Amino acid sequence: MTVAAEPKSAAAGLKREMGLMSAINVIISVMIGSGIFVSPTAALRYSGSVGFCLVVWTVCGGISLLGALCFAELGTVVPRSGAEYAYLIEAFKKSHSFWGPLPSFICAWVYVMILRPAEIAVIILTFSEYSILPFRHLLGLEDMPADDLHLLIKLIGILGLGIITYINLSSVKLYVTINNVFGFCKVFACLVVIFGGVYQLAIGNTANLAGGFQGTNTSPGHIALAFYNGLWAYDGWSSVTTITEEIKKPEVNIPRSIMIAVPIITGLYVFMNLAYMTVLSMGEMIASEAVGIDFGDRALGSFSFLIPLGVALATFGCALSIQFGVTRLCYVASQEGQMLEPLSYIHVRRSTPAPAVAMQGVLALAFILVGNIETLIEFASFLIWFFYGAAVVALLALRRTQPNVHRPYKVPLIVPYITLAVSIFLSIVPVISDPSPKYLFAVAFILSGVLVYTPFVYYKVRPRWINKLTFIIQVLFEVVPSSSKLD
Repeated sequence: MTVAAEPKSAAAGLKREMGLMSAINVIISVMIGSGIFVSPTAALRYSGSVGFCLVVWTVCGGISLLGALCFAELGTVVPRSGAEYAYLIEAFKKSHSFWGPLPSFICAWVYVMILRPAEIAVIILTFSEYSILPFRHLLGLEDMPADDLHLLIKLIGILGLGIITYINLSSVKLYVTINNVFGFCKVFACLVVIFGGVYQLAIGNTANLAGGFQGTNTSPGHIALAFYNGLWAYDGWSSVTTITEEIKKPEVNIPRSIMIAVPIITGLYVFMNLAYMTVLSMGEMIASEAVGIDFGDRALGSFSFLIPLGVALATFGCALSIQFGVTRLCYVASQEGQMLEPLSYIHVRRSTPAPAVAMQGVLALAFILVGNIETLIEFASFLIWFFYGAAVVALLALRRTQPNVHRPYKVPLIVPYITLAVSIFLSIVPVISDPSPKYLFAVAFILSGVLVYTPFVYYKVRPRWINKLTFIIQVLFEVVPSSSKLD
């Protein structure tokens, strides 16, 4: 038995409360995490020279922009939240009763159950570690036993997870306000690094840059790995299309936000790497465990605390936005009958998908408590670009099957083909370069998704306890079916 639906006039639903600036900040929040501050070294190691490394970072930004523009077109043709999931379900669900909806379900299965909550757990633990770093001496943590310090970091991480979950449960407006503040702060932290580098150049610290392209690796394998690592650092450019249904004028603001945010981040990344190179040699950068911290210690003097503070701000905002986005994927997948129905229910007053947010909070908490989740992310992360490629295939399919649909924004045909080639490259390179058994776990997890999909999605088997669970969720979270469910 379920709670009776409210009248249509009182129907809940997601509301369009995010303008252009908020959309830009969503992209910035997801793309700028801890990576550019902590370990932007792999591209340098494989490129072999400072000159070619900067070229790699610049070209990777351009490639990311091309991929993002493909999603900008998809976001205007399929005006639903969920990004890759929404595009796959729209393009292929009618092609075959069993195989058509399967790719979209596997996408949701990987993102919702493993990848995003595991990412949130790792990111929030990084936030915890760097948030206490400036205060370790003040609080006397330097002499704390390693096990006790690890427990403290985990406890702060759980507190941080609780805060971001509360924010995303409370209201979209609260999320937008906090995310805008954190977006500004993390860009400011990036600019601190850049201007620190400008000062170093002004006083003549150019020795580490004098080598230019000397020592550039010409091996195709090394070049491929340099671009592979650079492109991973730019991941997150599709984030705004995950929340399409909450963007004002998405046909205008989605393309604009992408065209503004991705070049901004490209500029920040390139000039931050250049700044690092003014005070750190190639060997020092490659050996460093936290490049930004080492840079701050040498270049910023008494203001070096701004770097760990910047990492803490960047990671908190990143985790907040990733959770916000994946709950919208839950919401859309539930509307399609591919997730539990209550995950598409909306809070009657706050207009948030409260059950989906709570579920993501619980999953992330489980990953924090279990620990050792970096390997888990590694075996699932290579699937991200696989799904990007699948979304580009959906774009090409929609151009063929729905040629007359109005497209407020349309990319040149060469762009999706370039993006598809890059996605294939990034899906294959990690398997070839490190043929680890961990990728068998990824295949096993996908197959487990097929085992769930066949009875519960395709054959629509519905256990009796589902109705009781739905009733409990509606009462506990004060949620009702979204307006599209009530129509």
